[in-house]
Order: sequence, then structure tokens, then C-alpha cells
Amino acid sequence: MRINVVSSLLLAAAAALLAVPGFGQYVAPQESAAGPAPQKWQELETNVRRSLRDFQGEIGFVIKDLQSGRAIVHNPDRRFPSASMVKIPIMAACYKAAEEGRISLQDVLKLERRDKVRGSGVLRAAPTGTPVTVEKLIDLMITDSDNTAANMLIDLLGFDYLGQTFKDLGLDRTNLSRKMMDFRSRANGVENYTTPREMAGILEMIYRRTCVSPAASEKCLDCLRRQRVNDRIPRYLPRTVTVAHKTGLENKVCHDAGVLFTAKGDVLVAVLTEGNTGAIIAKRMIARISAFVYRAYK
Repeated sequence: MRINVVSSLLLAAAAALLAVPGFGQYVAPQESAAGPAPQKWQELETNVRRSLRDFQGEIGFVIKDLQSGRAIVHNPDRRFPSASMVKIPIMAACYKAAEEGRISLQDVLKLERRDKVRGSGVLRAAPTGTPVTVEKLIDLMITDSDNTAANMLIDLLGFDYLGQTFKDLGLDRTNLSRKMMDFRSRANGVENYTTPREMAGILEMIYRRTCVSPAASEKCLDCLRRQRVNDRIPRYLPRTVTVAHKTGLENKVCHDAGVLFTAKGDVLVAVLTEGNTGAIIAKRMIARISAFVYRAYK
């Protein structure tokens, strides 16, 4: 009788444990899932908005906790010249075209003299006739912000396909109307535009593996993690912090947008600027906002 009572008590205890949500499974720490405490989040917003007083140009940003959905925004729907930020949806379009069978990532393109343009990247200095796979062009376009690589991919897919893909991705206010470094078109009023909200949106889709497909999103995220231009969002962060991001820089335009992966959760930061402040000041402003974000997640 005593044995039966003990057995019943043990079974009851086991049942109680099994009834606890997540028992027997890995459960992420609550602190990680919740992100910063409300007080820290409020301090973050106060610090970021106070820093805007020192910036003389136009600025728009989205800061979003990817666990809770909490967000701090400023001019999220203002259209800014996109500069190299447009390379993010171009990358997504390339992987979409590959999944559709329109292109293969292993297709080889030959670098022509007419392809080479100024600005960032290594291909402009490569010998004419150099063979480059589509996959390598995507990698160079993102990790080195290679303008020649971007233009070769634009030629490969075409403006119409890219424009339709942007719409398919929900980027209604992001356009591609000219190639990289085409300043003649820019002087004639032809410009590529985007918004902080739409850059944050495509980055969140990539983060959640819903951009084109889980496999395509993973490839996008891998490229963004290997970004070599790190003078904005990662500038004041410890080197141990992983940031998947993409920059943009042109005359009077300076941007950066990406995801910070921290111990207390992942957070999206997209900051776009425009004006006569100069690139040095704009870069420091973006880095400062990022540093405030990271401090809230320490």
C-alpha cells in the first residue's frame, strides 16, 4: 500500500513537471526573448532622439526589437536616394531569379571594359575578360559594395524584372531607375529611392527567412554578415558583436541598415541620412545611434 502511495506521488510530480510549458525542450532565456527592460528601452529612445539635435541634415530611422516588435522610428516613410542600399533587394531578386530557373548562380559572365565603373569594389581594377560567376557577383556587390558587380547583375536581370520583384517583395516606395555611378542620369533627375521602413522591412524578411524562400534568405543573411564596410553601425561596437548589414554612400547621402545579434536579443537598425553635413559627420551619427542601441542590449 505504501509503495502504491509513493508511486502515485512520483507520477503526480512527473505529470506536474510535464505540464510546465517547454519542459523537456530547450527554452530560450526569458531575458533574451524579452530584449531590454522597459526602462532601458525608454532610455534608448531618449538618447537617440536627443542626439538628433546635433545633426543638421535630414535623417530617418527604424530601430526594432525583433523579439517583442517594439520600435522607435523617425521619418520612416521619407524617401531618400538609396545609393548602395538598393543592392539589398537586387540581391534578393538574383536569388529569386535563380529559384525560378531564369538564371543559375553558377552562370559565368565575362567582365567587359564597359562594365567597369568608379567607386567601391575590386572588379573595376580586374583585367577585362575576367570570368565571374553570378554567385560571386552577388557576394562582391554586398560584401565589398562593388558597383561594377551590381551593374553587371542589373544588366543580367533587367530593370523591368527588378522593378517587378521589388513590388513582389512589398517595396512599393523603393525603385531602381539608374545604374550605380550613373551621375549623368542623376543630374537629369533620374534617381533610385527607398525609405527607412522599407529597408527595415526587407531586412526583417531576410532575418525571418521569408524573403523569397528560407534558403534564399539564408544566403542573403550570410552575405550581409560578411560585410567589409564597417565604419557606421559596427563602428563603436565590440568586434565580438555580429552585425548583418549593408551601407550606402553617395554625394550628400550616407546610410546603413542591418541586424545586431546580441545576448539579450536581436535588433534591427536602419538609418538613412541626406544633406550637406558631410560623410564623416553622417557616419558618426549612424555609429552613435547604433552604440545607443547596443548599450540598451548589454
